[in-house]
Amino acid sequence: MTFVIPYPAIDPIIVQIGPFALRWYALAYIAGILIGWRYMIALARRLPGSPDAVAIDDFIAWATLGVVLGGRIGYILFYKPGYYLANPIEVFYVWQGGMSFHGGVLGVVVTVLWFANRRKLSVLRLGDLVTAAVPIGLFFGRIANFINGELWGRPTDVPWAMVFPRAGPLPRHPSQIYEALLEGALLFFLLYAASRLKVVGERPGVLAGIFLVLYGVFRVIGELFREPDVQLGFLFDHVTMGQILSLPMIAAGVALIAWAPRPRR
Repeated sequence: MTFVIPYPAIDPIIVQIGPFALRWYALAYIAGILIGWRYMIALARRLPGSPDAVAIDDFIAWATLGVVLGGRIGYILFYKPGYYLANPIEVFYVWQGGMSFHGGVLGVVVTVLWFANRRKLSVLRLGDLVTAAVPIGLFFGRIANFINGELWGRPTDVPWAMVFPRAGPLPRHPSQIYEALLEGALLFFLLYAASRLKVVGERPGVLAGIFLVLYGVFRVIGELFREPDVQLGFLFDHVTMGQILSLPMIAAGVALIAWAPRPRR
């Protein structure tokens, strides 16, 4: 007999006043942005060539827009293009969920390039600060996925398996927790340790490259336990869309580490 841990049924809505509802998913975004913002300012004091606090303050508003637009557009294009083509009005129903991390990355990349060019800042150093803070939002976001009972894992008989309310009767991996620990907590501490290395201080872009490589690897691992999106399934030979989209990130990270500018001696 398989032992199953009861799924903690937590209301996705924290508080509701009339038509206004504050959800855990929205709170995760808010917490990730606010804590990430303050962490970027603290990290900028240690990394030479970083933008000042005023520039980071201004950047956060644009970065938030880039995350939301990129994440939503990425989800529509990568995961459910046919559905939204048939139901275009639901493109704007962001409160129902449906965000792609890889799309959010592209949105932030565009924002970093535009903002750094406009303010005459180092693109690579701004990218270092942003990517160092991203795992904070990833951690809270995956916890919110768990609370919402979405993005559950594959069927399993491990002792900590759970039966998710909308996933049928089979016990499954709590893959949201795996990803929160891998892509959130562990990735944050590895990047924090890397930020204290001399090479990171001397070569803007190395920290961003490390993030791309580690996130891509952790996402590929996480996808081994996560149930693929029902409308896509496995693309081929048990490979998922999340794994496919992570491969260019890993390649870009390796290239960024290799080609990051070296200090003049």
